[in-house]
Amino acid sequence: MSTTRHQSSADAPDHEAPKVHVVTFGCQMNKYDSELVEGRFQRAGYGVTDSMDEADVLLFNTCSVRDHAEERTWSWVGELKRAKEKRPDLVIGLMGCMAQRVEAEAFQRAAHVDLVAGTRQFHHLPRLVEEVRVRRQTPGLLPKEMRLLATDMEEDVIVDREGEAYRGGNHAYLAVMRGCDLNCTYCIVPTTRGRVRSRPIEDLAQEAEWLVGQGVQVLTLLGQTVNSYGEDFDKPGPGQPTYRGRQGRPSLADLLERMQAIEGLERIRLITLHPAYVTRPLAEAIRDLSKVDRFLPLPAQAGSDEVLKRMKRGYTLDLYRRRADLLREVVPDIELGSDWIVGFCGESDADFAGSEAFLEEQQFLVNYIFKYDPRPGTRADDHVDDVADVVKKERNQRLLAVSERVQRRRFEAQIGKTLPAFLDSLSERDERVLLGRTLTGMAVSLRAPKGLVGTTRDVIVDEAGAFGMAGRLAD
Repeated sequence: MSTTRHQSSADAPDHEAPKVHVVTFGCQMNKYDSELVEGRFQRAGYGVTDSMDEADVLLFNTCSVRDHAEERTWSWVGELKRAKEKRPDLVIGLMGCMAQRVEAEAFQRAAHVDLVAGTRQFHHLPRLVEEVRVRRQTPGLLPKEMRLLATDMEEDVIVDREGEAYRGGNHAYLAVMRGCDLNCTYCIVPTTRGRVRSRPIEDLAQEAEWLVGQGVQVLTLLGQTVNSYGEDFDKPGPGQPTYRGRQGRPSLADLLERMQAIEGLERIRLITLHPAYVTRPLAEAIRDLSKVDRFLPLPAQAGSDEVLKRMKRGYTLDLYRRRADLLREVVPDIELGSDWIVGFCGESDADFAGSEAFLEEQQFLVNYIFKYDPRPGTRADDHVDDVADVVKKERNQRLLAVSERVQRRRFEAQIGKTLPAFLDSLSERDERVLLGRTLTGMAVSLRAPKGLVGTTRDVIVDEAGAFGMAGRLAD
């Protein structure tokens, strides 16, 4: 769980103005959405506070990827029942993926919740909150009639950040698309976020330029399968402009090229890619564009064709290898990262051994490893969850051990080298230490003056471990 960065009550435009507090669970897309929501409330005259006690509106931006994430949300919401009894004017709302999934069930589980807003209703939240307040003042309405459910998914989220103030520092997320057109059997995202909607390049460029004007230097472009950007655009007729690799319909490669042209933007990062949409034009764009990180999160998920088939991932290990080989052919210094699910339905000892072997083979720089967690509403929920939890835990630890061994080798191979690194931030533990990343996504720390944050410097690597490197400024 993380909370978005908040404007303090002292910074609110008017000390009498109502205040909103947003608690964010889950992924980077949720963090981005929470920022959009805060901005909408600011434009509606609200202050944004980091104190739940000071808030007049409490919103929980929820996650549905794993059961644990949902239970944490319910725990937080449950603790607010007494606060609502003491402060009946308080508006409590759920938004995001879990809200979209459970819809009106939320009111049955937590009767003190006033508002449930789905994943494509964020831009309406200030109006929805006001409607809740109007209903409270309407004579004759029962408590259940004062609640509001807004989970329609037919419209797009409207993004208009004019008049907002970005307070997230030199890094920002930018959702270039929403939803997913794939049907991985373990994944709830197509249900909670809908089918893919890509945003036009110039709309994204306008938002990116606004963010850079607010002091942002690093943009992470977000999508469930970000390299499928543009696949949902209508196919134009003859005579339309030619983009990288195809006629008339832009792709992620074209979006990267447009972002490269934004003055003041230093780095462009990507989350998350899918092997099926890896193309030569994309690889060539990464090679040619100096601002684009040469690190790609390209989840393999499993090292067994049988498991991948049951997951309905849409590729085999051979296809994954060919796409990874293409990237390494065009961009020789590229680094890849992967997500992994252990203990998926029917995973045998041999299947799991395949994951260990594939991680070793591909030498992934970063690995995120999760035990399979059945999710209601997914196709895999109909399968038998037949891998015992104790086995899942043991496999999780084994794959973590392989991951750490591989990652350590990748980082230790850099010892003695001088690498250019963008210095992102100060360490929270020690302000004398700066944290940075190389163009290939390698984490590095070093002692250096604070004033170097936001610059690219050559760093001599002196030490390395499983999760990053430490070094010093080159003379």
